[in-house]
Amino acid sequence: MEIKDQIAIVTGGASGLGADTVRALAAKGAKVAVLDLNEDLAKTMADEVGGLAVKVDVANADSVAAAMTTVREKLGVARIVINAAGIGIGRKITNRKGPHPLDEFLRVVNVNLTGTFDVCRLASTDMTTLEPVTEDGERGVFVNVASIFGYDGPVGNTAYAASKAGVIGMTLPMARDLAPYGIRVMTIAPGVFDTPLARAETGEEGFNRLLSIIPFPKRAGKPSEFAQMACHIVENSMLNGEVIRLDAGMRMGLIL
Repeated sequence: MEIKDQIAIVTGGASGLGADTVRALAAKGAKVAVLDLNEDLAKTMADEVGGLAVKVDVANADSVAAAMTTVREKLGVARIVINAAGIGIGRKITNRKGPHPLDEFLRVVNVNLTGTFDVCRLASTDMTTLEPVTEDGERGVFVNVASIFGYDGPVGNTAYAASKAGVIGMTLPMARDLAPYGIRVMTIAPGVFDTPLARAETGEEGFNRLLSIIPFPKRAGKPSEFAQMACHIVENSMLNGEVIRLDAGMRMGLIL
């Protein structure tokens, strides 16, 4: 699908991986809705690219529904949806202070997994009403964001790993559900990327430990490299129902 002149939604679009994806889509001519919990940052990003800022809490169904309505009314129905909103928490399932708080686990799952699903179910319903834009009958594409932690998460990341494993697991069945409508579903599982969220989750020492086990290139990924992959997925119609590890060959061992 050609990106130019298409309407795109990027959740978590005000910072990190989402922000660079907003910039990349806008540079290719898309009209981008920047959805984020941080309304001020969303407005700053939207102003930068000439897009639309919409405040949303992806863990809240009413908030997601309202955001979808706002985008539809102000821009139209989006053919491109990038689900980059996410949170993490570093906590072991139990320690001497007690068990992992259940509400914290549920919050991570609600944002990362349920929020992604909610956006997909509503946006895909809108997409089915659109006319195809390619000779193959393509109507739209989703790019969801998982993590290599969804495959082999380190100590203290049970909630985050579980939520991202869920995003990985729903990629193929969701793609199969939407195939009759000409809607593709892909997931990117990033490795270590240099974002505020990644550094906050691991701390500087933990971040550097993760960098030490990357084969090549031996550095953190750049958000612009994630954005490049997201745009390629949109443009390459043969990519469907798959998870791409964007991790420089990194495989997690027992990182303490």
